[in-house]
Amino acid sequence: MTSGAPHVSPQPGAVATPILEADHLQKRFPVQGSFGRQLTVRAVEDASLALYPGRALALVGESGSGKTTIARMLARVYDPTAGTLRFQGKPVQFAGGAALRDYRRHVQLIFQDPFASLNPVHDVRYHLARLLRVHGHAKTSAQATQQALALLQRVSLTPAEQFLYKYPHQLSGGQRQRVAIARALAVHPQVLLADEPVSMLDVSIHLDILNLLRQLKNEDHLAFLFITHDIATARYFAEETNVLYAGQMVEGGPSDEVIQHPKHPYTQLLIAAAPDPARLNAEGKRVDALPARGEIPSLVNPPTGCRFHPRCPHAMPVCRERFPARTDLGNGHWTHCFLYGDGTTTTQPS
Repeated sequence: MTSGAPHVSPQPGAVATPILEADHLQKRFPVQGSFGRQLTVRAVEDASLALYPGRALALVGESGSGKTTIARMLARVYDPTAGTLRFQGKPVQFAGGAALRDYRRHVQLIFQDPFASLNPVHDVRYHLARLLRVHGHAKTSAQATQQALALLQRVSLTPAEQFLYKYPHQLSGGQRQRVAIARALAVHPQVLLADEPVSMLDVSIHLDILNLLRQLKNEDHLAFLFITHDIATARYFAEETNVLYAGQMVEGGPSDEVIQHPKHPYTQLLIAAAPDPARLNAEGKRVDALPARGEIPSLVNPPTGCRFHPRCPHAMPVCRERFPARTDLGNGHWTHCFLYGDGTTTTQPS
């Protein structure tokens, strides 16, 4: 199988060297089936990506597409079944101990559910001070408290003194997520992996959290992986967008290019499913509604070839036989789809 995604070069003026790269990542989980059968979940197939300082890459797809699995491999929560990770140009050794701790100091994960990611028996100060002490940023309790207050101020929890000794259940969802972001910042990371950071929050505060993350990205020159099922949010936050379906990368490139000119049928399906008042008629019904075409397949026994072919309105016999190679569409835009060639040549479709 060919590479799941190319390394898209940053825009002019940006740092040209990626800080974190993933090449041909694969993840399979053994599971126990009925009657004692050993089964395998093929969660991610041959995924590649690159994260650049000061830029965000969005990973978009339905639930169950493998987005979180990729983030957790990058964070070293899961070790890849196959593939290579490179941090600052050097291969990451899949070992524990001090090497793993040092890696996680540079690469931090922000979880989807802030209430589940915070320990309910500890206050905010504990969550921040513990990381500061473990990673050597604070030598004394007084230093830990001072730095914890500064972190709360950075994520707009002010006055910080009022939040320092509160417990997670005493905070709103948005406040909890700000604490989780402050905790990720405590170790001065270079990469943030944000796993649907606003999906569990009230719609009214989505934009506040997104703007906070974008401000932190620009101020600290952070490399961001931004995971979302909302392709419109990806366009707002990230310079680049990769589309993932059932563990396979199917399209990617500059966010505006991917969303304004989607090529893969799955990307087109995602965009068509997004709310848009401009697509409603006088009766309030969608004028371009697509017919239902099934659900994401089981990853225990996924379809052969392109995994989207059972749902694809343009499926051809070759789509069942093999996964298409990457086709470059120009302007950094690429796709894996036989509608645009088989990846052996660069093509610019009309």
